[in-house]
Amino acid sequence: MARIDVIGCDAGAPNTMAAPQRQLLSCCDCLLAPQRMLEQLQPRPKTQEMHGMDPLDAALGWLTQRHQQGKHCVVLTSGDPLWFGLGRVLLQRFSPEDLTFYPAATSMQQLFARLKRPWQDAAWVSLHGRDTDCLVAKLRHHPSALVVLTDPCQGGPADVLAVLRSTQMIGCYDLWLAERLGHPTERLRQVQPDGLPTDVDPLNLMVLLHRPSSRIAPLPWFGLEDGVWRQHGDHPGLMTKREVRVLLLAELDLPPSGVMWDLGAGVGSVGLEAMRLRPRLELHAVERRVGAVPLIRRNALMAECDLQRLHLHGASALVVLHKLPDPDRVLIGGGGDRQSVLEQAAARLKPGGRIVLPLATLEAFAAVQQQLGEAGLEVHSLQAQISRGCPVGGHTRLQPLNPVFIVSGRSPHQALPVD
Repeated sequence: MARIDVIGCDAGAPNTMAAPQRQLLSCCDCLLAPQRMLEQLQPRPKTQEMHGMDPLDAALGWLTQRHQQGKHCVVLTSGDPLWFGLGRVLLQRFSPEDLTFYPAATSMQQLFARLKRPWQDAAWVSLHGRDTDCLVAKLRHHPSALVVLTDPCQGGPADVLAVLRSTQMIGCYDLWLAERLGHPTERLRQVQPDGLPTDVDPLNLMVLLHRPSSRIAPLPWFGLEDGVWRQHGDHPGLMTKREVRVLLLAELDLPPSGVMWDLGAGVGSVGLEAMRLRPRLELHAVERRVGAVPLIRRNALMAECDLQRLHLHGASALVVLHKLPDPDRVLIGGGGDRQSVLEQAAARLKPGGRIVLPLATLEAFAAVQQQLGEAGLEVHSLQAQISRGCPVGGHTRLQPLNPVFIVSGRSPHQALPVD
């Protein structure tokens, strides 16, 4: 029965091919391969038909015809044919029973071998024929290592850097550029975000390696980029985004000194930025997630906050609220019994104090507004829909963040005594 053997190769083929694959190559009737591989394989037996890959439609038509004639065909391709290779196209055209695959090392495997780094934790994304939304989605999970299969026409290294800037994660990663892996002229070099080389070979890919400590120096006065904050490994990206954080800080209208509760603090980003803005503020950050206390403490060190004014509580809010001093400002995040927490916070809020809540649903928005009003607080609300510029094929499109409702309640100032 006619068959098609699909053999993955590295740049050293045929010398680096295993003996069984070299045997298939020598005895086949028809050979389909990229032109550069055909040149390396000369001379060939006169009885063996050969055909190049370009253009692909014509090459596949030639292969189909030879297969229907009952001839033994070999297809040579780079790396693993079933990993962003020719295998997918062949399976669409031929029956799986007619195909046998022999993978070689992928470019991703070769890359980590050159870096001398284990890659079982690595993620990958391909920009071949795709826009950069898929890269943005991968970065939301904060992978420790991310390989980007670039496209020489659209989705190259410059686009990768632009996405890192737009997602505020340019300071999170060390960037490596690999060119012509496996070839005599291969090159691997680390690149700087503001110094992308001009002599990049079209045959390239990038790897982003998470830095042990993401730190951008000097830090801005406020509005720290998302990438500088350490996050929970099991829920990466679950934090208040920079633009929303700025709005929350504005709604809190922070006093020069006093007590702030950050309930459901997450990674601590909003409360810690409040401490940076008001160094005399005393912050009580409450977060029940396992590992939150040391994580917030590390973020406080990164943000250069006064640890003596920071009090961390690894428990649910209802368990610890009775231990906390009365607040001047309260930020209530997600999770837990919001109604009970809000009730206690409103009862203990100092005169002139404020409670602020970011909310994700219309139902929560309506319920919180009503509860704040019934507690005698002056209610203010807004809805924020924010989009970030994201590169697409040399242009810029808007990548929306999740919309958020922000509701705040302000306690009236204590009335002055009458003479």
